[in-house]
Amino acid sequence: MLTERARSASRGIVEPIAMALARLGATANALTIAGAALHVLVAWLVARGDLLVAGLVLIVAGSCDALDGSLARATGTASPFGAFLDSTLDRVSEALVFVGLLAYAQDLGDAMMGLIAQVGLSGSLMVSYARARGAAIGCDTRVGVFDRFVRTALLAAGLLTGQIRPALWLLAAGAWWTVVQRVMDVRRQCVEGPR
Repeated sequence: MLTERARSASRGIVEPIAMALARLGATANALTIAGAALHVLVAWLVARGDLLVAGLVLIVAGSCDALDGSLARATGTASPFGAFLDSTLDRVSEALVFVGLLAYAQDLGDAMMGLIAQVGLSGSLMVSYARARGAAIGCDTRVGVFDRFVRTALLAAGLLTGQIRPALWLLAAGAWWTVVQRVMDVRRQCVEGPR
């Protein structure tokens, strides 16, 4: 929903960058892997407490995620494996950031922050799982505001401002609400059929 609007709004910026990367010989899969590698750096920075730098790197890493699909389309190299690799590394990347947050919370001795990070992580993974499982039974569901783009933007904002606790509370609640919305949407499609 919001991701599709953001993708449409940024197409004029993303597509020229994708074309430039294509001319340099970059591949979509390499960009996907680079984005995941940057998430390792984000996790390490968060665990160290370098939240501002981690937020900046997270924005760069998120840009790789925005570009890899455009690059695949621009070069005519979109493939089922590329889509699978992208989805899989998206989940790994998201989990890495939460691992960094858990380490940071442990270092602070903040058990509540650690708990909310775990609730946020599980909700984030379930949002993606609900969509994938729905698609597997023929019910494509994309409802809910807290898709990956929104969750990443919220985490980046929390890191950049140092307000990570409120960001985690909002993310955890929003992710689980999105799971409920997707479950209900798949149930509706199973009863009524797709719109």
